[in-house]
Amino acid sequence: MSIKKRLLLSNIAMIIIPVVGFLIIEILLGYLFFVMGNLEPEGDSLQRFMSYRLVAIILLLMVTNGLLTYFVSRTIIKPIKRLNEAAEKIKQGDLDHNIQSKKKDELGQLSNTFEEMRISLKQAKETQAKYEANRQELIASISHDLRTPVTSIKGYVQGVMDGVADSPEKLDRYMQTIYDKTDQLEKMVDELFIYSKLDLDRMPFQFEVLDINAYLDDIIEELTFQYNQITLEFIADKGQNFLVKADREQLHRAIMNVITNSVKYIDKKKAMIRIRLTEQSEHVMIAVEDNGSGISENELPYIFDRFYRTDTSRNSRTGGSGLGLAIVKKIIEAHGGTIWADSEPGHGTTIYFQLKKGEQK
Repeated sequence: MSIKKRLLLSNIAMIIIPVVGFLIIEILLGYLFFVMGNLEPEGDSLQRFMSYRLVAIILLLMVTNGLLTYFVSRTIIKPIKRLNEAAEKIKQGDLDHNIQSKKKDELGQLSNTFEEMRISLKQAKETQAKYEANRQELIASISHDLRTPVTSIKGYVQGVMDGVADSPEKLDRYMQTIYDKTDQLEKMVDELFIYSKLDLDRMPFQFEVLDINAYLDDIIEELTFQYNQITLEFIADKGQNFLVKADREQLHRAIMNVITNSVKYIDKKKAMIRIRLTEQSEHVMIAVEDNGSGISENELPYIFDRFYRTDTSRNSRTGGSGLGLAIVKKIIEAHGGTIWADSEPGHGTTIYFQLKKGEQK
């Protein structure tokens, strides 16, 4: 019952109860005085009757008003007290005090609104703590990954300055190493910039309907020139609907990151990468399969985490920043798709991602 209705009923009761009480008192006192007491309704008897009746009515009004005020105020003051206690706890930083109410009145609604605010504040606090932990991890990872090429560049430049590269061949080797490390550093910074924009939802996406079959054909042709030492295969069912809604540039980045990652870990003499295209009821699935070293079962769930590399020492033997697959995951999720991986150590890894179908206008 709402507070408004409660107050209205209380005011009505303050009128009805005294009136009914007055009638009852009138009857009872009249019965006691004039029936049981055999008194005549005149003179002193009538005066005493009127006095007792007045006192009884005053007491009735006081009791009625007091009880109704107590019960109505109790239903208002108690929830307000709870809200005040909760506000004090929130002020002190305690966000674990539950104040949800089952009542349907205005104060119950206010308590539930307050509870939703408490939950939002708690989630915001937890998210802030998580972001702070991620920020610290990010700084530590960036510092580690940038230090290696910077140290190498500094060392080789120092060697050139000190005259260690005392022959044209040695100087060329030093300069080539410096160039390679600088190029590696530039790629790491670029990937960090892209990941940061994706993580903050500031990467613009230009979605259009693509024929993913033809799109992958073009990518395979591009890869053939880039990786002529690797056997590339593309398998797609004929006559299927392979239209997807995607951003051409970002999807290209995602696929190339997957291919680049696969190439780095291929350890077979006959290197192979196979791309499969499969139509599903509401999605199109792309599978990128390689015959590389594979990934262990305990490491597989983490390969899409930022800065995660399967080499626990985080050495840069295979290059990269550890952001390649994290970027892929962000891009696919921005497309409304899903990504996962399957791997068998020693035999290879397959990375799958689904894209929602699009309709040609």
